[in-house]
Amino acid sequence: MKKVNKIVIYTSSLCGYCYKAKSLLITKNILFDEINVDINYEKKKEMTNRSNGRTSVPQIFFGDQHIGGCDELYKLYQENGLEIFK
Repeated sequence: MKKVNKIVIYTSSLCGYCYKAKSLLITKNILFDEINVDINYEKKKEMTNRSNGRTSVPQIFFGDQHIGGCDELYKLYQENGLEIFK
């Protein structure tokens, strides 16, 4: 059986860029797991470690591959790169 990689997006409740990134994924029917780092320090630390020190949200991953933030996600979308996530 082939392993299915998932999108994981680390977010914060009041983040407009998080909302924008999630909206794009929803519009493209791409499933994702959301991890809110507002109240969970361990998850924020996990996000920072996985993203090589980035502390801003959103931070988006496809399996172990770090995509980046909202801007990088939209760039990938403009280059038709989101098709691999379906």
